[in-house]
Amino acid sequence: MKFMTEKNYPENLSINQWADDDKPREKLILKGKASLTDAELVAILLRSGSRNETVVELSKKLLQRCNNNLDQLAKLSVNDILDMKLKGIGHTKAVTIVAALELGRRRKLSEAKSEIEQIKSSNDIFRLVETQLNDLHDEEFHLLLLNRANKILEHKIISS
Repeated sequence: MKFMTEKNYPENLSINQWADDDKPREKLILKGKASLTDAELVAILLRSGSRNETVVELSKKLLQRCNNNLDQLAKLSVNDILDMKLKGIGHTKAVTIVAALELGRRRKLSEAKSEIEQIKSSNDIFRLVETQLNDLHDEEFHLLLLNRANKILEHKIISS
């Protein structure tokens, strides 16, 4: 039996009328997180669309405004998302998107910190601060305080 995907449902068909394994939340539960597209993952965060479009269509529009680039989306502020004036994305949904992407950034930072116990090269420092610096709009000056064994004692942001 062939199931329809969200790509070929008629535009006037509500997401509630889709097959369960095509709805983003249900698809994640049934098939796993890797089976979802970026638009479907964003749709789960948004939770609902607008009167004229499904949440998946809305999330596709949002991603298209960022050239379908999650790194570009992660650099946006709440106001940047609101300035896109997408019907169906207000303050709460914009905050949710920014918060979710910040969690992803912090996860990557946490992984880097746990991998690097001792600074052995400039590449170690790069891996450590890369996730913090990637999405910045302004320049920052960081200070790493090390002990004699090159283990990090403290990491400070001196100026921005």
